[in-house]
Order: sequence, then structure tokens, then C-alpha cells
Amino acid sequence: QVQLVESGGGLVQAGGSLRLSCVASGSFFRTYDMGWYRQGPGEERELVARITRSGTTNYADSVKGRFTISRDNAKNTVYLQMNSLNSEDTGVYYCNAWTITSFLYWGQGTQVTVSS
Repeated sequence: QVQLVESGGGLVQAGGSLRLSCVASGSFFRTYDMGWYRQGPGEERELVARITRSGTTNYADSVKGRFTISRDNAKNTVYLQMNSLNSEDTGVYYCNAWTITSFLYWGQGTQVTVSS
């Protein structure tokens, strides 16, 4: 069982920045592919960014050039740096972890609200 705890959400004005963090439990973090997803009001959950165990990243088109995903294996943590935020970025942001045995775990989410 992997527990994921997100933090760093909050209220920010349009054009501002936030950095989200997700800390994973256990000793195998470096073997996980990690992702950030978000769910806006009345919308389905969508991929924002992911980073593989080898460090390869990919992003949703809507956040390319504004968001950066990174990981610190020594701290069991994945980050999402979000810049130039706009109202469409509002939602609950979830962290997930894919293990090498194909189990998928989710965090509880952190709310991001961008005011215009």
C-alpha cells in the first residue's frame, strides 16, 4: 500500500504561481511513475503532467510551457510548479503513482483556485 499526501494548493490570483508537492510513503518511490491530474468543477479528471521513473516527462497541451513536474527521489516527493495560472486551472489536483507491479494509487487531492 502506498500513501500519497498532496499539499501546496490554495487561492491565487490569475497570473500567479503555486508549487504543489506530493509525498509518497514507503521505500520504492524511485521505481514509480508519478502523475498529476486535476478535476475542475463539473468536469472529468484529466492528466496534467507525468514523470516516469527514469525522469521522462510529458504534459497536457493546456499547461505546456507553464507547468513543470519534477521529482526528488531522496525525499519521496514529486512536485508540480505552476506558473501563469488562469481560471481554467482551477480544480482539485491529485497525485498518483504507478508501481512496477501495475498498482495505481491516488492521493486525496489539494484544491487550487485561481481568481480572475
